[in-house]
Amino acid sequence: MSETKYKFLAAEVKKRSGLILGPEKGYLIESRLAPLARAEGLAGPEAVVDAMMRGDQRLCAAASEALATHETFFFRDKTPFDMFTDVMVPALRQARAGRPFKIWCAAASTGQEPYSLAMLIREMNGISASILATDMCAHVMEKAKAGIYSQFEVQRGLAIQRLVKHFEQAGDSWRVKPELREMIRFETGNLLEDFSRYGTLDIIFCRNVLIYFDVESKAKILNRLAQQLAPDGYLVLGAAETVVGLTDSFKPVPGHRGLYMRNQPAAQAGPAAPRAVA
Repeated sequence: MSETKYKFLAAEVKKRSGLILGPEKGYLIESRLAPLARAEGLAGPEAVVDAMMRGDQRLCAAASEALATHETFFFRDKTPFDMFTDVMVPALRQARAGRPFKIWCAAASTGQEPYSLAMLIREMNGISASILATDMCAHVMEKAKAGIYSQFEVQRGLAIQRLVKHFEQAGDSWRVKPELREMIRFETGNLLEDFSRYGTLDIIFCRNVLIYFDVESKAKILNRLAQQLAPDGYLVLGAAETVVGLTDSFKPVPGHRGLYMRNQPAAQAGPAAPRAVA
């Protein structure tokens, strides 16, 4: 692919999704755009870019979605879910005095993260919460909403006890039970666009997505996330992500990697961040 076409593709993808396509991403372009080219009856990835350059907006959107990373699995990385049950829920349960929590899973991909949280909530006593799950790609949101996963997908991170408790068999696949699906609202949503309509949130999971943005975009997104988070709410980032050097809107919760709270001005600061429950 010529440098001109590569630069055009990179600029278009960055504009639509924030994803940075560096010069080393040629393998990603080939592997992700080749299936799109076949589906469209085009000769290959370069032909996709040619159509994009001719102004095919539908293909521009489809290529941006195809190049997005959708890797996920149930209870991925374990630690954030331990922090949810041991740190976030105990503190918010006391502060909310029975009011349901509002949770947002950004870049939720095919839904394993929000369903993992829904399982934990169902397994706790006296906890009520609504979960919003968003992703920029409509087709992965449709899969998430359907809640149907292959044997391979449920084997990744999901204990057999939870599989039997929260899923029902559907042929060779497994379907999330209705009581879990009803806890989650799935919507298409782009972190580069306005998300103030989501209102004030108690917990935001935004894991393993900011690593794909440039520094300026990361900072803007983090500052807008802070505006949506309750003063005593929590932000959860991926293990390889940080707010350091990007924004002063958040402060880390000591001893809990990837967990942050809003950094309020001294005059408005509330109680210190809660300690983990033993």
